[in-house]
Amino acid sequence: MKKQLLLLFLMLLPLLACAHDIEVKNADGVTIYYNYINDGKELAVTYCPSQYQGNVAIPEEVTYMNRTRKVTSIGIEAFANCYGLTSVTIPNSVTSIGERAFQYCKGLTSITIPNSVTSIGGGAFYNCYGLTSVTIPNSVTSIGAEAFYYCYGLTSITIPNSVTSIGDRAFYNCKGLTSVTIPNSVTSIGDCAFWDCI
Repeated sequence: MKKQLLLLFLMLLPLLACAHDIEVKNADGVTIYYNYINDGKELAVTYCPSQYQGNVAIPEEVTYMNRTRKVTSIGIEAFANCYGLTSVTIPNSVTSIGERAFQYCKGLTSITIPNSVTSIGGGAFYNCYGLTSVTIPNSVTSIGAEAFYYCYGLTSITIPNSVTSIGDRAFYNCKGLTSVTIPNSVTSIGDCAFWDCI
């Protein structure tokens, strides 16, 4: 009996790991997975292990079952471990990038964060060591802990005047960094924020 239950669990595991409310193809024919948020009025891009490859353009709105909703969030671990992901287009409707949203996306070389985003979650770009450039817009007020941890491909970063806090280990082990501009708006810099930026 125990063996049968274990076998059933192993068969269902891929489905549980890719739990989502809806899946819709974008204009390029790429399937993107979403969860309903804010009482079903909005959508968050959600996790589906290693399904996202190449260039992914997230739409601003998604129509499903004759109802259109805005995509306002990139959820926790939405693109985590998608090694084949090379670029992502984030629409102006997105206001938050969740924790570990792009962790271990080793093929990601650059990303432009739109002016609508106000927060970058902890570990959002953790170990994205292929990243060479990141544009942080003036709308962002906080950079979470370990947001760019081990992004050793980054060479420079400009933190906009809107940012008030930089989290613990935010740029930890970013060995390629040669210049950082920190504005007067920043009132707190977390522990080891720029540790081992040799």
